[in-house]
Amino acid sequence: MKTVNLSYPLSDDVARAYAAPQVLALGQFDGLHLGHASVIETAVSVARRAGLPASVMTFYPHPKEVMKKGDYDGYLTPPEEKERLLGEMGIEYLYVVQFNEAFSRVSPHNFVAGMLLPLGIHTAVVGFDFRFGYMGEGNVDMLRELGEGKMDVFAVPPFLIEEEKVSSSGIRKWLHEGRVDLARNWLGRPYVLRGSIAHGEKRGRQIGFPTANVELSEHFVLPAKGVYAVKAQLQGEAGWMPGVMNIGVKPTFHEGVTKPSLEVHLLDFSGDIYDRELTIQFVSYIRPERKFSSIDELIAQISRDTDTARNRLL
Repeated sequence: MKTVNLSYPLSDDVARAYAAPQVLALGQFDGLHLGHASVIETAVSVARRAGLPASVMTFYPHPKEVMKKGDYDGYLTPPEEKERLLGEMGIEYLYVVQFNEAFSRVSPHNFVAGMLLPLGIHTAVVGFDFRFGYMGEGNVDMLRELGEGKMDVFAVPPFLIEEEKVSSSGIRKWLHEGRVDLARNWLGRPYVLRGSIAHGEKRGRQIGFPTANVELSEHFVLPAKGVYAVKAQLQGEAGWMPGVMNIGVKPTFHEGVTKPSLEVHLLDFSGDIYDRELTIQFVSYIRPERKFSSIDELIAQISRDTDTARNRLL
């Protein structure tokens, strides 16, 4: 898959380089959940039948991040993760459009005329509720109209689980509630965090449960504070290792801390792990974070958490 960074409007050079009949899945696609997958898989299928390349157009940074809107708190699938997943789905070209305040004011007409038609889009594939252009004025019907007969438009119906539409906002809600099992159901895969292992306070080692202190590589959405059963893959190691993870402020040791830390205890593993990348898959929620009255009480609880994680993972 080739990734192409674009800005509005397309320059003549870029248009000449990439203009060709192609099938384009169009959307933000944060999460690449089962609903997004249905749009992208439709685009790939249409492209294969027509003998055309399958491409995706998405936007970076996230519009909510740029516009400081509402509940934005990070990415479900940051750019690197999204790129990896799209490559596995059979996409040949990924167009990443720079999103800024000026671009947010582009009208639906100018977006189609200045971004889509110059690329020679044969068919645009979008979700049924796709909106675009300034203030979200554009919808599926307007996209068809603005295509001026040069571009077909295919709208994919909602993807439902138990009569509920799968959505990025719903997945964020599940994560904020610690429901990583439901997030997994809607994503179609475990929710993942990725980061490098840095030196921490080393308290885990002192109490018999050494932990990897993870500094995230991207601005991921964090699940709720608490303890989780996880699987982790360490850079340079084959396969996934079972582990128990804490997300929180360590109230037994600290007061007034608001920024959560991420610590993973890898079961049955020992070795030098500093400065290596760790990929973490969330399997299940164990318990909320809480303050303990003594170190011994904390150690006893960590031992129980480790047993719980082991039973759920092995």
